[in-house]
Amino acid sequence: MALSMDKVKVYYTGDGVQPPHYQSSGAAGADVYANLEEPVIVKPLERVMIPTGISIALPAGYEAQIRPRSGLAWKQGLTVLNSPGTIDCDYRGEVKILLINVGDREVTISHGDRIAQIVIAPYTQGEFIQREKLDETDRGEGGFGSTGV
Repeated sequence: MALSMDKVKVYYTGDGVQPPHYQSSGAAGADVYANLEEPVIVKPLERVMIPTGISIALPAGYEAQIRPRSGLAWKQGLTVLNSPGTIDCDYRGEVKILLINVGDREVTISHGDRIAQIVIAPYTQGEFIQREKLDETDRGEGGFGSTGV
């Protein structure tokens, strides 16, 4: 289902901020850029919160998922720590990206670097009803590899 981009409102909170940008016509994720006054060096196993300089407003029933960029993960070991991160439709603060360096070398992030991707997706809220017992299934309580390799 396509979401008209005029329904995703972007507010720029920083100078020289780039809006999320799709790199190809078939891209599901739009690149998100760092909004930094000075470069940030991320040491191996270090976590950092990188501002983007944007806030977004999504229509009800949609979320924005923050996901890693595969090239950064593969080439530099930089990934989104709480992946995918969720931005709720009623959140209006600045979008910040929680990154971790799982590589063995320092990584420098500069203003304007592509640091993550944002995917807009519909969601459904569940209705949670307490029960004394759940219905039986073939799988039952088996988890974490219980269905085979």
